Amino acid sequence: MGGPNVTDGAEPRVVYVFDAYCGWCYGFDPAVLVFWEANRDRVAFDVVSGGLFTGARRPTLGSLGFIREANERVSRLTGVTFGPAFDALLDDGRLVLDSERAAAGFAALRAQAPERAVPLAAALQRRFYVDGESLSDPDTVASVARANGLDADRAVAFMTGAEGPRAAAEDFAFARALGATTFPSLLVLAGDRGVQLPAVGTPVEALGRHLDEALGMLAA
Repeated sequence: MGGPNVTDGAEPRVVYVFDAYCGWCYGFDPAVLVFWEANRDRVAFDVVSGGLFTGARRPTLGSLGFIREANERVSRLTGVTFGPAFDALLDDGRLVLDSERAAAGFAALRAQAPERAVPLAAALQRRFYVDGESLSDPDTVASVARANGLDADRAVAFMTGAEGPRAAAEDFAFARALGATTFPSLLVLAGDRGVQLPAVGTPVEALGRHLDEALGMLAA
């Protein structure tokens, strides 16, 4: 199964809803990585693709006139940088942003190492925002798989076969069920109860405190 590793059990878990083509999610990557490292031994983490560009809304990169200004804001707030290869991709403008393909690729990686879903999501985003690679390209996903000790052939077969689109659709449906309509979204779930945590711009120390508070609320 390539869908989100979320159950209906009572054990709490952090669910990170992102989209691989979301610049604000890329900006949140450094903080969520530290947050995951600091807390993964006491609470499970899941990562779910939200579906930013789907259906009829699959724009070319060049058609999104707000991207340059938005990326400058992301950099100012979070400190991340966008690579020259991404800038060249933006100048060219022809790349189609297809969140379903990107979500299928991410699900292919997650299926092999669900416990490393957070760093795998960050690694995939770096291929776009730093290296200027299309996340619709199976070769990009294969390269991320190899770099992270996963089976590249298996990842490509998953992404391009029936499993990839099915896992992407499951992710999008689950994100909608959570009410996660903006990305990134960070939630703590336990059974049918949930608490939303702040995301972009929140210091890691504060995220830890908010997690403590959420776990306390869900245990009450």
